[in-house]
Amino acid sequence: MATTVVTSAGIASEAPRGDFGRILAQRERRFAAALLAPAFLALLATTTFPLLFLVYTSAFRMDLAMPFTNGFVGFENYQVLLSDERFWTSLLVSLAYTGSTVALQVIIGLALALLVMDMKRGQGWFRVIAILPVVLSPAVVGMIWRTFMLAPEFGIVDFLAINAGLGSKNWLGDPTLAMVSVIAIHTWQWTPFAFMVLLASLASLPEDIYEAARLDRASAWQRFRRITLPLLRPAIVMVIIMRTMVALTAFAAIFTVTGGGPGTATEILNLYAYRKSFTELSIGYGAALAVALLIVTIIISGILFAMRRAK
Repeated sequence: MATTVVTSAGIASEAPRGDFGRILAQRERRFAAALLAPAFLALLATTTFPLLFLVYTSAFRMDLAMPFTNGFVGFENYQVLLSDERFWTSLLVSLAYTGSTVALQVIIGLALALLVMDMKRGQGWFRVIAILPVVLSPAVVGMIWRTFMLAPEFGIVDFLAINAGLGSKNWLGDPTLAMVSVIAIHTWQWTPFAFMVLLASLASLPEDIYEAARLDRASAWQRFRRITLPLLRPAIVMVIIMRTMVALTAFAAIFTVTGGGPGTATEILNLYAYRKSFTELSIGYGAALAVALLIVTIIISGILFAMRRAK
């Protein structure tokens, strides 16, 4: 069986049906590539090229305060980084900040999702109110907490602490309280994300499994531990992965609330790289710090994805 194909010269020719299908498939692939090309080029320009330039910059000494010392240094910035105590301190702060916020988001988000699933009324209003912190800019959230919530004596948190008999606290001036404060702020803003994902996953679970468990007289805790948690595991791991990658690169809220202080108590690695680059004007070393943060993020993400694939 043959099919008539019109060539570019306008001459009709007979082509086997298999060849005609192959020609159509090639045209569809070329058309799809043409549609994707602008987005692909934009992605290269906004992500891949800056990333490659960052790695390139990290191999140079680029000190805007002393430009006469600039030049190619290879891995010297990374050698300095490994012996930099402030780097290791900021890395530990980043890991503590990330681990605490992600754990709290998953636990609180799951608890809220379970609570809403049992609500007979008001689920819609609760979802709308719960999602509001996510739509706010992290910089705006930081300013709100700094001025209205954590201000000594006049802030809402300090007011509640005084009325509870705990006295006024310097929430942003004490190293321990400052770390607790930035963890609380990040958790407050991003727990709704975990809540909405886990709520959607809970709503999709098959009800017949729970009916069978009730018939077998399984307690609420047994149903949660033996049914809900295993079925929610993929969603929980995905939330952990997404929130971990965001928390490791957090910046705006901490910068507006504490600026990394007091001292370096809340100085995460991302903020240290910023300070080195734009405050101390050591662009090359700041780029090396950013590359180190990228490597840490890739390693942690790889571990989490391996956990997700594990049975």
